[in-house]
Amino acid sequence: MSDFVMLSLVPMTIAAITCLSCALLGNFLVLRRQSLIGDAISHVALPGIVASFLITGTLAASAMMIGAGVAALITVVMIELIKRLGQVEASAAMGVAFTAIFALGVLMLEWHGASGVHLDVEHALYGNLESLIWFEGLGWHSLFDRQALADLPPQLARVSWVALLVVVFLVVFRRALVIGSFDAEFATSIKARPAVVDLLLVVMVAITAIAAFEAAGSIIVIAMFICPAASARLLTNHLGQQIAWSQVLALISALLGYVLAGYGPGWFGLDMSLSAAGMIATLSGLILLLACLFGPYRQRDGAARA
Repeated sequence: MSDFVMLSLVPMTIAAITCLSCALLGNFLVLRRQSLIGDAISHVALPGIVASFLITGTLAASAMMIGAGVAALITVVMIELIKRLGQVEASAAMGVAFTAIFALGVLMLEWHGASGVHLDVEHALYGNLESLIWFEGLGWHSLFDRQALADLPPQLARVSWVALLVVVFLVVFRRALVIGSFDAEFATSIKARPAVVDLLLVVMVAITAIAAFEAAGSIIVIAMFICPAASARLLTNHLGQQIAWSQVLALISALLGYVLAGYGPGWFGLDMSLSAAGMIATLSGLILLLACLFGPYRQRDGAARA
């Protein structure tokens, strides 16, 4: 049991918190047909990481995450400008923005000769869950030891604060989010400021994704913004129930996916383990497939009820 506390408790907790917070926001992204925004933000991490290295000359994770964050926020603004000034649909604006900025990152690598430097960008893709070891976690009693708690991986505090911020955002702007998701024109008529709420939602998506990049990776982020909410949408036609279902499915994906990644191959006699991020995303995709095949609302086009 001490090995579980030291090796697995923190990674599983971070994975669960990340999946839950992404799924919360994902409900409104799915309803607004903006699911690809998470994918867009993950692609633009590269130029931010490169720019961070060129400015600071360090490969520190904190500097790279700040760079990725700035790039993500710039992309958010760029997507909104393309949508509103060019009068194009959201998916087209996202495609143009994240491919252009990702290409800029590749050019920056070549132009400044940084391509020969080992930029550890794979953590932004696959995450770093397996290495988040709590060395002072010698047993369950460590949860009540102040000195041991001080040695917790900093990623846990980061994703926890962001999850709390997501919950506060949804509570404060719930009415505007719900109205804007179903009828933007009505939201404008009652002065609910749907444009401002849209921008805040995308900014929250960017903040959540960036906080998860180092620990959980963009694979989990992309999957969790889409799969739990889309699966829940096929299981119910009520928004409150959809949000609840998305949380249950996100938690199942996080915990069961981590266990299957670590122990699943051993059950089949294989002396190996798999990527936790990859398994969590795969499991969430399988759950979505089952919802598509057997969900009671898979053939209905009606909007969800608030």
